[in-house]
Amino acid sequence: MNKKAVFLLYLLYLRKKKCREKRRRRYWVHPILSQKYVEGAFYTMFEKLREHDEKFFNYFRMSTATFDYLLEKLSCSLQRQDTQMRLCVPPKEMLAITLRYLASGNTFTDMHYAYRLGVSTISKIIKDVCHSIWNILKDEYLPTPTVENWKDIADGFTRNAQFPHCIGAVDGKHVRIMKFPGSGSMNLNYKHFFSIVLMAIADSNYRFIYVDIGAFGKDCDSSVFKETVFWKLLQQNALNIPHPSPLISTGDNLPFVLVGDEAFALSQNLLRPYGGHSLNINKRIFNYRLCRARRYIECSFGILVNKWRIFHRAINVGKEYAKDIVKACIILHNLVREKDGTRVEDMYAPDRELQNLPPTTACRGGRAANDVRDKFAEFFVSPEGSLPWQMSKI
Repeated sequence: MNKKAVFLLYLLYLRKKKCREKRRRRYWVHPILSQKYVEGAFYTMFEKLREHDEKFFNYFRMSTATFDYLLEKLSCSLQRQDTQMRLCVPPKEMLAITLRYLASGNTFTDMHYAYRLGVSTISKIIKDVCHSIWNILKDEYLPTPTVENWKDIADGFTRNAQFPHCIGAVDGKHVRIMKFPGSGSMNLNYKHFFSIVLMAIADSNYRFIYVDIGAFGKDCDSSVFKETVFWKLLQQNALNIPHPSPLISTGDNLPFVLVGDEAFALSQNLLRPYGGHSLNINKRIFNYRLCRARRYIECSFGILVNKWRIFHRAINVGKEYAKDIVKACIILHNLVREKDGTRVEDMYAPDRELQNLPPTTACRGGRAANDVRDKFAEFFVSPEGSLPWQMSKI
């Protein structure tokens, strides 16, 4: 062995020795963490917050009754066993840590100092709780609608947006993330930041009725939606959607439709605005009426982002973990809206933190799709379908 090889081996030995010394634990439990039961945020604040409903809601983004309901649902899946070395973190504390993380947008390090638990422990707790929220509550708070459910959703859009036969407003947003290891530019979107795509459909009560999470940030047109399970089942007629029916007794049968913006391609089941500038009255009125229906998904995203401020920064975890975080926030959004209702601050929530998908050039949906859109446009200027104020809005 030559001198150069010996020297390199010696340097490698020194490096490994330095790493071992660096990793050597100075404490079994760090003095800061040992004060968890005296100075940790859960043990100093939780019971005091319960005495003040507004403060509790502001801190955890839900009422005490909703927190207790959620804890009851999740307790069995979150219960851990104490060991001879350590006491486990109880489910109530695990849930409190996770809700505060999602509500505040703090980092794991911030939570580590506030709750006096190790960074890796905080990370595992949040991951486990988010996973449990989705797995245990998705069938209750994000179920596949039945025929009657679809009809109720359509009635809601008719009543609230004056857009009949609408079964949902669809849109996609870019959720900001840190670059995943080994992902290259797959998650780099047209806005030049890394993201995953959140595709969602909302009803007229600002509740999500379907989500698809995790498409690459670079996939930023209607192809994302057409790769979802929902779209494929829709094309197979496997979603219990009511059969086409007339908007008025003497009219043609028209399908129940989703409404979206220019990011989506026109189809018989998905209506988008007419493009161009020199549009006739019918088309301009249609665009206005579609915009009124589509605002429910925009507002739903705004409420989601305003309540769960984890979306205000780049999520710095692995891909599956990031998807679990987003899915948990969707379930919590629907849960809180059902249990705690609407608050004034929810109704004026911007969604600046979530970026829109860009418009697609695939807008020509074929003759059948254009015929469906034209018939809706004709209905909106008819005596039965027009609104008194619509001419002043175009």
